[in-house]
Amino acid sequence: MPGKVIAGHAKYEQECGNCHVKFDKAAQDKLCLDCHKDVARDVGAKQGFHGRSKPEPCRTCHTDHKGRDVNIARFDEKAFDHAKTDFLLAGAHPRVECKACHAPGKKFRDAPGACNDCHRKDDKHKGSLGVKCADCHTQTAWKETRFDHGKTRFALSFKHVDVACKDCHKNNIYNNAPTTCVGCHKKDDKQHRGRLGDKCESCHTAKDWKESTFQHDRDTKYPLQGKHRTAKCETCHAAPPAREKTPTACVACHKKDDKQHRGRLGDKCESCHTAKDWKESTFQHDRDTKYPLQGKHRTAKCESCHAAPPAREKTPTACVACHKKDDKQHQGRLGDKCESCHTTKDWKESKFQHDRDTKYPLRGKHRTAKCETCHTASPGLARTPTTCAACHKADDKHNGTLGTECASCHTERDWKEAKYDHELSDFKLRGKHRDVECKDCHRDPKSYKGTPQTCIGCHKKDDTHKDRYGDKCATCHTEKTWPEIVFRHDRDTKYALTGRHVSVKCDTCHTGHVYRDKLATDCYACHRKDDKHREQLGLKCEQCHDTTDWKKTVRFDHNKSRFPLLGRHARVECKACHASPAFKDAKVECVACHEKEDTHKRTLGTDCGVCHNARDWKIWDFDHGRKTKFALEAAHRPLACASCHKRPAAADGKVPALGTTCGVCHQADDIHYGAFGSQCERCHTAVSWRDIRVLRDRLSIPQPPAGNAARTGARP
Repeated sequence: MPGKVIAGHAKYEQECGNCHVKFDKAAQDKLCLDCHKDVARDVGAKQGFHGRSKPEPCRTCHTDHKGRDVNIARFDEKAFDHAKTDFLLAGAHPRVECKACHAPGKKFRDAPGACNDCHRKDDKHKGSLGVKCADCHTQTAWKETRFDHGKTRFALSFKHVDVACKDCHKNNIYNNAPTTCVGCHKKDDKQHRGRLGDKCESCHTAKDWKESTFQHDRDTKYPLQGKHRTAKCETCHAAPPAREKTPTACVACHKKDDKQHRGRLGDKCESCHTAKDWKESTFQHDRDTKYPLQGKHRTAKCESCHAAPPAREKTPTACVACHKKDDKQHQGRLGDKCESCHTTKDWKESKFQHDRDTKYPLRGKHRTAKCETCHTASPGLARTPTTCAACHKADDKHNGTLGTECASCHTERDWKEAKYDHELSDFKLRGKHRDVECKDCHRDPKSYKGTPQTCIGCHKKDDTHKDRYGDKCATCHTEKTWPEIVFRHDRDTKYALTGRHVSVKCDTCHTGHVYRDKLATDCYACHRKDDKHREQLGLKCEQCHDTTDWKKTVRFDHNKSRFPLLGRHARVECKACHASPAFKDAKVECVACHEKEDTHKRTLGTDCGVCHNARDWKIWDFDHGRKTKFALEAAHRPLACASCHKRPAAADGKVPALGTTCGVCHQADDIHYGAFGSQCERCHTAVSWRDIRVLRDRLSIPQPPAGNAARTGARP
């Protein structure tokens, strides 16, 4: 270790992984924040000193391994920028010593941030105004206040501006000071004495208490008109109720004046009377009600309809309410809508026309039928049924089996006459069905709806297939003639018949009853027994075989496999490579077939395609300079491969790597015995080993000894 860690980290000293991540300095900061969670919260929330400062690695300021007693969090208090914290020093705060707010032994982050935390002893209000000191006081001077009363719920205006604070805030109670006028001016309400409620501001202003701004027409929902303008306030606004609860209905004040109607016409006096004169009436029945008076109603007295108990609004407007006793002829059988036939001009006169005034015009024999025949005593006119079965149920020979739509076949001219159009049914008559008599299909006149609509329902005995082809006869047969077959396999199915499939009998493939839905269309479903490959080539027979001839026609495209046939491979028989029916098991490596032709004895690996091609095995085009890092030059070019590559390839076919230095092959030719190092190319060339191209005077090479040593090449 570079040194001991500080005392606070001593318990983690033996496990470096607590603070360090191998080969990743940037990850160290995350480990620091995992332990120092308060700092991590500040960084995440971008608050406090660490959250507001420019992001830097922790080790920039806090470097450990300097000893147990070193303070790695020390900083210059005088040069510290307090603006990087959550509490900006302003006003008189910059002159205060740090220890005044930051108590010894506590973290700097735990210093209080609210005014009341430090200035509680200076609070003359004893906490009665809360802890938001900054609302009134500034940081420049504590005694200096700048409270704006306009930001409260009670802005000071006019004469309130000059009032001393203590006049409203008695006993230094600020929060609960009254804001209503009556809270301070109750003693000044000598005129109304509380009769008009406590909302003094509705009439008075802070400019002058005695001045009134109230206007009855503008400030209330009840403008004064007519004789109401000269009435005194006390006439309507009595002592007990407040002004807001004063009733606005005429009857509240004028009930004693209703001597003529005595409450029979309700309490909406303004419908007929005005504030100009009580005795004057403006009511017009045709204009002011939803029931204009017409005919003999104009000469009827009001009391005839508006009886004593009910009010005018509840007076019924239905004819039967007054004329029930006059309904001597119908006696309620036709309902209570008398106006459908009668008018106010004359009760006995009728204007009703059945074809025009109802949704059921009378046709045929219905015109001569009496009203009582259909409109019985019960139900009334509106509930009279309009279906044929309602009146002719007894005439229904089908006993309801064909439903209630009798008009589908019968007419109003004659019940026994039938006009049924089979085209309107779910079964249209086509072909020979048009000549068939109804009774041939509808054998029971009482059960027409149960007649089968499927071919097999009537032609089961004609089914020569014995139900083998299912019950959808219309797939092949038509209504024109039963023996005619219209089915075409190519057009009507998703499987067109080609080749030998055309002459195959249907029963060969369609062995069951179901033809269309569940029969498999893949070759293997029928030709499984013909598969000589025993599923080793999969189930997609059509890749090689076709429907012309299963055994002879093979159209497999080898170029779409993993091994395209090129050169001489295209003329090789399949069995030469595919020794067994398992075609997929055939190997694609050259050496698998040409191992006996490998003159290199695997010393050059198993990837023969690097040098040889499928056109001719003996032709090779390996470029040693381009495909390796050792270009063959001069005397190296005519050398046989085995001259250098002597070791066999590995089990995976890879060629052992050879060194490219001269000494690998020419160690035996080194007459210097390694004295001049391994860089033979400095003196020798690939043209001839004995050809030396370096002058002796350029190198510090010792001269060979004279005499016999020089001639024999003895070591100097």
